Amino acid sequence: MTFSIVARDPGNGRFAVAVATFHLAVGATVPHLRRNTGAAASQGATNPYLAHRGLEALGNGLSANEALEWLLKGDDQRHARQIQLVDAKGRSSAWTGGECNGFAGHLCGENFSVAGNWLEDPAVLQAMAEAFRHSDPSWKIGRRVMSALAAGEAAGGDRRSPMASSAALQVSGELDFPLLDLRVDFNATAVGELQHLYEHSQQNWVQHWRDQLAALPDGRPRPADDGGLNAGVA
Repeated sequence: MTFSIVARDPGNGRFAVAVATFHLAVGATVPHLRRNTGAAASQGATNPYLAHRGLEALGNGLSANEALEWLLKGDDQRHARQIQLVDAKGRSSAWTGGECNGFAGHLCGENFSVAGNWLEDPAVLQAMAEAFRHSDPSWKIGRRVMSALAAGEAAGGDRRSPMASSAALQVSGELDFPLLDLRVDFNATAVGELQHLYEHSQQNWVQHWRDQLAALPDGRPRPADDGGLNAGVA
C-alpha cells in the first residue's frame, strides 16, 4: 500500500524520506531520520520502533547492512515487513518480506533506496530509482526525493488507486528535529499536494522563520559547529 524513498545528499550529508500510500496519515509512522546518522522507512506491516532501532544501530556505528541484519534477527514478523535504511556514508540496505501484499520489492543504490508494496508493477520502483539517479545533483535533497515520488506515482504507484491519498516528506538539518516535516494526511491527490507544500516551503519567509527555530529554550544559540546552514538547503 506504500512506496517510498530514503536518501542522502552526498554534498552536505543531509537525509530525506519521501513516501506515499493509499492509507491514512503515512507521515506519522513510516518516515524517520536523524541528523548525521541516517534515514529509515518501515512499511508493509509498519512498526515505527523498527525504524527508531535502526537509526540507533546506525548511530552506534553499524553500517546500513549490519543494522538491517540486526533488526531482522529480532523481528518475528519480518516476513510481513519492508524496511529501508541509508547511513552516513551513503550505504543503503532494504528488506522486503515474502508476505508483503501485491507486488512488493526494493532497489538499493549509492545514497538511496526505494521500496514499495501493493504496487502496480516493478516499473514503479524502476521509475523512482531512475528519477533520483538522473535528477540534478545540485538540487536540494528534498526536491530530488520528491521528483522520485512523483515518478513512482506516474508509473502506477499503489495499484488500488490511481493516486495516493496520503504522502509525506522529511529532510534533516543541523538540529535534532527535521528541517522539513511536510505531511498530507488525506487528499485525493496527495503527492501533488505535497509538491505544492514543498514549493511553498522554499519561499524566503519560510526559510527565515525556520532559522528562528534554532535557539534553545533558554535563549542560547545552537552549538557553534551547526553554523548558519539551514537557510535554502532543504
